[in-house]
Amino acid sequence: MTSTTHISRSIRKNRGAAAIALAAATALLAGCSSSDDKSDNPLNEPKASGDSVVVGSNNFAESTLLADIYGEALKAKGIKVTYKPNIGSRETTYGLLKNGSISVLPEYNGALLAYLDQKAAPKTVEDTTAAIEAKLDSKLTLLKPSAAEDKDSVTVNAATAKKYGLTTKSSIADLKDIAKDLVIGASPEFQTRQQGLVGLKSVYGLEFKSFKALDAGGPLTQAALKKDAVQVADVFSTDPTIAKEKFVVLQDPKNLFGFENVQPLAYKGALNDTGVAALNAVSAKLDTEALLKLATEVQADNKDPLDVAKTWLKSAGLD
Repeated sequence: MTSTTHISRSIRKNRGAAAIALAAATALLAGCSSSDDKSDNPLNEPKASGDSVVVGSNNFAESTLLADIYGEALKAKGIKVTYKPNIGSRETTYGLLKNGSISVLPEYNGALLAYLDQKAAPKTVEDTTAAIEAKLDSKLTLLKPSAAEDKDSVTVNAATAKKYGLTTKSSIADLKDIAKDLVIGASPEFQTRQQGLVGLKSVYGLEFKSFKALDAGGPLTQAALKKDAVQVADVFSTDPTIAKEKFVVLQDPKNLFGFENVQPLAYKGALNDTGVAALNAVSAKLDTEALLKLATEVQADNKDPLDVAKTWLKSAGLD
């Protein structure tokens, strides 16, 4: 998952735009900002205390939006918040959480579990949380999961769906005989993840013609799929582009992508009881319908995610 560095609030709307080069991540860690807060490299900052926290996000639009929701919910309780948006993929942010450089991060429980334990196959959300806790670094803790779910998906464009007779009832397995003729696009990390090419091969037996490194379901992926530069892509299931461009999301009967509930992941001791309660209250209110609406406002309507976050928190009685 890759994205450009953003310095001022005026360009927060475009935080889903991608820059795949490692230099982008390096530049971001050298100094980035979110909202109306600015700060230096998080690696050089003291560990956050319960009354001052660093809220980070991975480098795609929905993670940024969720981080803004978390941060503003904490601010509403009098907690000082610094934002570190678009840090990078889980491979980067997990390490920053472990060393306390960031205090809290919006996570997706199934994807986090796949990162920690590729062989895990939980049957419920509760099993997913338990499995994560069994593998989670001792310095980290999970807060309560929300009902909101946003999964990675194997999605084809309208032309490919028409050519091969694929519908929303079709399965990922239906690509087995044709994958050799298709180019798949996704974030660079998708190549080596179980919830990516590794799992698509081992679980569904898919071997694609080639892989094109793009972004994490962001504008590069969407544009490539629309223009048929790739015929298959990893697109997040709450992405409004799916309906707009008549993309077809394939069913995942073998549950490769598992549960994907939004769930805060925090550095132990970084949040006081008030902060924990504030984020658990967010999880209690956030469902998939609300997340899709908020994501549409940011990605399709081009609204500032910070403004969207504040408006939702007010409507949910959490401001």
